[in-house]
Amino acid sequence: MPFCEADPWRLQYFEGIACPPGVRIPTEDPDAWQWYPKHRWIYNKLSVAESQGLECAPHGVRPPSFPVFSKPIINLHGMGVGSRVLPDLATYEREETAGHFWMPLLTGDHVSTDVAVARGEARWFRHCRGAPGVGGTFDYWTIEAGRRESLAAYLEGWLVRHLAGYTGMFNAETIGGRIIEAHLRVADQWPDLYGAGWLDAVVGLYARGDWEFADTDRRDGYSIALFGPHGREYRHPPAALVAEVRRMPAVSSVQITFHQDRPAAAHAMPPGGFRLAVVNATDLEAGLAARARLAGFFGVG
Repeated sequence: MPFCEADPWRLQYFEGIACPPGVRIPTEDPDAWQWYPKHRWIYNKLSVAESQGLECAPHGVRPPSFPVFSKPIINLHGMGVGSRVLPDLATYEREETAGHFWMPLLTGDHVSTDVAVARGEARWFRHCRGAPGVGGTFDYWTIEAGRRESLAAYLEGWLVRHLAGYTGMFNAETIGGRIIEAHLRVADQWPDLYGAGWLDAVVGLYARGDWEFADTDRRDGYSIALFGPHGREYRHPPAALVAEVRRMPAVSSVQITFHQDRPAAAHAMPPGGFRLAVVNATDLEAGLAARARLAGFFGVG
């Protein structure tokens, strides 16, 4: 299997995908950081902010005005760990943390964009808009069929300036058209919603250095998260229930997104909740109904 995936609930997407020997495709940031040393600087979020001319600095340098957004300079665990809004000077002084930095509190759509890059040139885009939940969580993502021309142009220009020579998948999270996170990896939460043949195209990108994907069946999709409260220990639902939910109309896949053999506190999760499951669907209402079925088992929602 060519895709180096750490989360067992996502192996379902990559099993059976043919790949030449020796090709490695990262889905995890720690792997990408090790395999692409020339470009690993993009995991330094302070550097990414500076590359766009955004006002920013490490904690210890007082922001000139508030509010600002604060988070770790490098966080390979993901899931918004340690991120927060600092509304005023008193909060900043109370929560000043080594290894964190501040940047503007951006406004606008929160978008995750996957880009196929060949020798520093963007060859394919797909935008996914997040519907915010509470405390750094997302209620669901809309995998958009359309292309955001302005955002695509901005990212294309940034890639030309900062990732010359890179070949592989690239992911950028943006708010209001500015990059807040960047990743040297393939997306692994919703590849089933990108269309037949997309994973084979990703293999071709890493194996041959070129992008070949017809992409003739683009349609909106939805990746819907289920969160529960922190401070509880959770168990996986029965396999029969997961299979039942997967058979519900318009449901593409179901992920149970935690390790039941590990304490809840050992998982990297955002402040607003513990992520229990993700339902991918081609219809939002159908996906929400599937999530509700799982929520009943966990006693949340």
